[in-house]
Amino acid sequence: MPETWLKCSACRNDITYGAVHQVCSVSTCNRSRTRLVFCTVSCWDSHVAMLRHRDAWAVEARAPSKEVWVREQASEAAAAAAAPAPATRTVVSTAAPAVRRVVGEASPSAAAAVDGVTLTEAERDMLVVVSKMKKYIKDRSGMNCGDSVAELLSDHVRALCDDAIRAAARDERKTVLDRDLPRPRR
Repeated sequence: MPETWLKCSACRNDITYGAVHQVCSVSTCNRSRTRLVFCTVSCWDSHVAMLRHRDAWAVEARAPSKEVWVREQASEAAAAAAAPAPATRTVVSTAAPAVRRVVGEASPSAAAAVDGVTLTEAERDMLVVVSKMKKYIKDRSGMNCGDSVAELLSDHVRALCDDAIRAAARDERKTVLDRDLPRPRR
């Protein structure tokens, strides 16, 4: 086995066993599948500029010793072979204890949307721009559009958003991404 633990995710320089390195504070960058590590703060900074994190910082960490790393890899392989693949799995591979920062709880409206609770009148606002929707239908087909279409279309948008919220929650994210929404039919 080589004397390098991992390579820097930005400049591809070697990070040796036991060396001090930087990791990103954003949870999606620290998952075992992603495992982004950086040899310097400037390499971490180039990563932040590329991924456009809104609130992130470099966390100093120490690479494990060669013996600890071999043990961790063996235990991960044994656990993967022995157990069926769980829906989510958290693996901490650094010698320092992992610190988890809870940013906040879901808003009451997000929880209501996910739990299927009926929405209040204020939360039933129109989610589409009615004039633009009517113009699109008119330009596309020459047809007029009834007033009740916008309300029904807003209900469809709410249902899509609720599905996307559930998908993001399953992935343990607090951000709904484009991949959480189904692709439109054509």
